[in-house]
Amino acid sequence: MIIDFHTHTFPEEIAAHAIGKLAKSARAKNYLNGTLGALRSSMQESGIDYSVLLPVATKPNQEKDINNIAMEINSHSCETGLISFGGIHPDNEDYRRILRQCAANGIKGIKLHPIFQRTYLDDIRCLRIIECACEHNLIILVHAGYDVSCPDSGYASVPHIVSVLDKIKPDKFVLAHMGGWFCWQEAEAELVGRNVWLDTSFCLLPIRPAPDTQRAPEENPPLGREQFLRMVRSHGADRILFGTDSPWSSQRESIHALEESGLTASELSAVLGGNGAKLLQLPEKNVKQ
Repeated sequence: MIIDFHTHTFPEEIAAHAIGKLAKSARAKNYLNGTLGALRSSMQESGIDYSVLLPVATKPNQEKDINNIAMEINSHSCETGLISFGGIHPDNEDYRRILRQCAANGIKGIKLHPIFQRTYLDDIRCLRIIECACEHNLIILVHAGYDVSCPDSGYASVPHIVSVLDKIKPDKFVLAHMGGWFCWQEAEAELVGRNVWLDTSFCLLPIRPAPDTQRAPEENPPLGREQFLRMVRSHGADRILFGTDSPWSSQRESIHALEESGLTASELSAVLGGNGAKLLQLPEKNVKQ
């Protein structure tokens, strides 16, 4: 089984605009056009059984539409292989109701993006959401580290992550980008070995520059193979989740990068899907060849 634990799509009517805007700010070229159809085609070509969609509520009033769409997507997961998390914004005062409804309607987790939501991860508004999500047995996946489109923003930097772990000790807490995009030294020193899951998204491949942008090949290099292996084995391969950040990385190329990373066959099997299936509590499914 192969599970991509970190993907993004947009409604058809806004996908082109959203992808174009994000590509410009990140100076990074997208691999897909951001639609559900494109992601499903990529999954089929790459042999991926499930992709987890991670919507981000950038305004408090977006959560209702996001979560209604998530429930509709999840009602067809067995046929499509798409599983959508829910969205919530730190400024949602009715966060308890929102999280309770997510859990009651079968949504398995939520996504927080402190940078896009302009709220420090250890702000009380995020802390109360994380604590309440834990009470409802929801997975909490957070953007960790810096962001390619906001390289100086520290809303989700390692010290703020450590603060959350010390204050709340969440159980189903997933840190994207191997614990901290482009601050992997700090992540390795402070987060490896803690009670968290790490996903591999946007870490293992070079960033593909967007057309007509200035991005040198040495700018924002990927996580090195030696450090990646060291982090996986120090943290435990059973707590690492395969993710791509599609449409910003190729699913097929990301699988190949993992296969060439030096992981053993058992480690690779766990990272590519076994760990994700366990965390999502999915039924066993034949691995696609």
